[in-house]
Amino acid sequence: MLQTPSGGAGHGTAATDSGLMSIGTVLNVLRDEFPEVTISKIRFLESEGLIEPQRTPSGYRKFSNRDVERLGHVLRMQRDHYLPLKVIREHLDAMERGEAVALPTVGRQRDGETVLEVVEGPTAARIGRAELLAAAEIGEPELAEWESYGLITPLPDGGYDAEAVTVAALVVELGRFGIEPRHLRAMKAAADREAGLVDQVVAPLKRHRNPQTRAHAEARAKELAGLTVRLHAALVQTALGVRLP
Repeated sequence: MLQTPSGGAGHGTAATDSGLMSIGTVLNVLRDEFPEVTISKIRFLESEGLIEPQRTPSGYRKFSNRDVERLGHVLRMQRDHYLPLKVIREHLDAMERGEAVALPTVGRQRDGETVLEVVEGPTAARIGRAELLAAAEIGEPELAEWESYGLITPLPDGGYDAEAVTVAALVVELGRFGIEPRHLRAMKAAADREAGLVDQVVAPLKRHRNPQTRAHAEARAKELAGLTVRLHAALVQTALGVRLP
């Protein structure tokens, strides 16, 4: 939970008597929970319309407690749920309207097993290239490399499935351990084989004329996808001789 300062002086960037904070003070507040946040990141989120701080006559940004709480929500959604900014904005707008919002999660641990959870909520079917780059905090060279290895594939219209954000975030995380994108080609090939197996099972249902049967095919595909994810995680743990907490 973010704790915003109630006032007082600081190092020249402290909150003003009106309760507004400078960008330096906001950075110090956020770093308790988000050590890697930077002033550039805060400015970028402002440029994307996620926050709208006030401006002094001389042009300095001044942030309210509400701005800081909103920034915390944005950073938390990126860190914990790998959501693109467009989806985060939809969630924040829904929250401000007083709607109950459930966030989708990439995966959680249950009884030592990695399980796939899908929670209903505002989602975006696809995102643009610039938005993917911003959400993953990568540049064009990295994305081009990942595409060359088939880790991320653009849609025919040049956009990307929202799941590409999850893939990009996980590739970045693995990279911090020295695992390069070229090392992940085997994982991609295994995923394609698993997807082909699932598709082979549900294909007869997907071709059926009855809409209910086709809907059943989609539900069956999701169920099989979850089972394959669990099996894959269990096999990796067994091979390594470890058990996830």
